[in-house]
Amino acid sequence: MALRIVQNGLITLSDCIIQEKDRLQNANSFKDTAKVLQATRAGVAWMAVGCARGAYENALAYTTKREQFGKPIASFQLIQNHLVEMLSNLTAMQTMVFRLSELQDAGKLKDEHASLAKVFCTMRTRDIVSRAREVMGGNGILLEHNVARFLADAEAIYSYEGTKEINSLIVGRSITGFSAFV
Repeated sequence: MALRIVQNGLITLSDCIIQEKDRLQNANSFKDTAKVLQATRAGVAWMAVGCARGAYENALAYTTKREQFGKPIASFQLIQNHLVEMLSNLTAMQTMVFRLSELQDAGKLKDEHASLAKVFCTMRTRDIVSRAREVMGGNGILLEHNVARFLADAEAIYSYEGTKEINSLIVGRSITGFSAFV
């Protein structure tokens, strides 16, 4: 349905013995896996920005070309309001992931940073994509206007590398000092 580049498969291993030389090195516990998730969640936040930007640019181009009552619909107040809210969210997302990358480059990235960016950016992407569909009216549900692709991708991005709820619990633990995982 979405992210056509993602290859998924079910691999089942039973009664396998792996020699030490063939074992994935430095992967001894879930904490080691969590380090990988930290990096991939940061990547998902960036993916969300890309999806949102594509939806915004697509919607902006559409609204400047689509005419109603003899003028581009981009000249209508409500359409401009949607575009401004889309751009505001997109700008906030870009700022957040840029800072996330700075922290990562400095070796200061923490789980809660990556999780917060993943939660915020994927939620905002869903909103931006929804507004892109909205400004196109009935044309927003037609495949030829690309919104369906953005909608499907936004839903996939929202769900993987930990759901919003799991990432919220990671951030919640950091800001309150209490773990809700137990």
